[in-house]
Amino acid sequence: MSERPALRRRLGLLGLTATGICAMLGAAINLIPIMVQRNVPGIGPHVLSAYFFAAVPALFAALAYASLSSAMPRAGGSYVHVSRSLSPYWGFVASFSQWFGLSIAIGVVSYVLVPFLRDIADALGWAGTAAALDSGPLRVGLALAFLWSFVIVNLRGLGAYQITLIPMMFLMFALGSVVIVAGFAHDQADFAAALLARDGQAVPPAPDAPFRLGPFLAAAALLFSSFIGFDSIAQAGGEARRPGRNLPIATGLAVLIVGAFYLLFTAAVYHAIPWSFMAQEAQLRDLTAPGLLGYLLPVGWTVAIVAGAAVALINDLPAMLLSVSRLVYAWAADGIFPRRIASVHQRFRTPHIALLVSGLMATAGIVGSHLAGDFFLGIDILVTSMLVNFLLMCLSLLTLARRSPERAAATRVLRGRIPRRVVGVAGTGLLALFLVVHIHKDLAAEVDAWYFHSTWVWAIVMTAASAIFLRGSVRMRRRGTDPDEVFRELPRE
Repeated sequence: MSERPALRRRLGLLGLTATGICAMLGAAINLIPIMVQRNVPGIGPHVLSAYFFAAVPALFAALAYASLSSAMPRAGGSYVHVSRSLSPYWGFVASFSQWFGLSIAIGVVSYVLVPFLRDIADALGWAGTAAALDSGPLRVGLALAFLWSFVIVNLRGLGAYQITLIPMMFLMFALGSVVIVAGFAHDQADFAAALLARDGQAVPPAPDAPFRLGPFLAAAALLFSSFIGFDSIAQAGGEARRPGRNLPIATGLAVLIVGAFYLLFTAAVYHAIPWSFMAQEAQLRDLTAPGLLGYLLPVGWTVAIVAGAAVALINDLPAMLLSVSRLVYAWAADGIFPRRIASVHQRFRTPHIALLVSGLMATAGIVGSHLAGDFFLGIDILVTSMLVNFLLMCLSLLTLARRSPERAAATRVLRGRIPRRVVGVAGTGLLALFLVVHIHKDLAAEVDAWYFHSTWVWAIVMTAASAIFLRGSVRMRRRGTDPDEVFRELPRE
């Protein structure tokens, strides 16, 4: 094993932070804070406060990730942390559902990217191009081209990865800031006048919308999905320079920067657009921030907003591919998957087979999105998977000192038993609450068939993961390897 090529620690603080930011900050910010008015009727003017509340369990989960990754900086971070601190079984099955959900989400992101390009062409008056981009074969073909272009970027190593990701991150913030400036530069009277002039329509009066706990929690659980992605920093733990320092700092920076951006973005949209208009129109059609601010801005600035959303989507791809491929690599390195999948490319020092496996699963996400005509099922599966994963990370924080005192002593964040207990208990409680709310909302929804309930699909994925883990454990014993010994030690670097 020592003679085989290994991963290299080449990701510095900027590269790690960019990985977390780009995995978190997608185009959903242009959609979810607005369409929550349809998905959670009655939330009304309380969206911003629900966002604040959604950030609290995300912060606890981030602290758990920062603490555990500082003590166990290895590829496939969340899997390694839970399997070594809590339970090998839960470490694998939870990370497998996470990998499945994220891989499908990569396919979804690739598929929904094309309509943003169509909207740019439409805003520029290129009707023929816009119509062509809406055709099925071209849309699927472009989605596959985007996906596999970034698979190739990731295959070529961390140098190509960072050169691609970091400049696009700054461009994404520059274009996204147009929404913030435009939203605060206009008020709801400006929007009402523009709506009347363009559509001859008046803004509906705002109905009474008292605070109600049920809709508030449901909205917060939905908005929590915006914070999914910072875990990708931990997955890259085997390639981080100065991991004990950089992994926790990058996690904190990613959560704080993206959280602040989300809140400013949402506040700007609701400053300029009356929530009563959003609530009414969301029942009739899909609304986006570019579409709403298009009433107030010239065509050029509207194109800039749509381009910012497209860049945010593009940025998701390399960061998420890095994350999911390192999970596959870690499973194979432990022996749950065939060890050949943990091979590292001699020249580029990337887990090339694990990347190809994840790219193929993301391809299934593209094809499935096109055939089903709906991609929200995959997003719901991802939210369930990540809530379970974050919950287990907080539980791992509680059991770390008992199962591995030497690793608990090596943590650089939450060093004492009391801080770990406070964060672990509070995070577990809030994440469990969000999980219950999310599952209840899913199971209570009226759908055409049982398999449109994401909870049942997630349960099937967990069952498949259990079978894979059992088979892997049996295979390890047949080779004369004690699984308990494997999971007691950290993976070899």
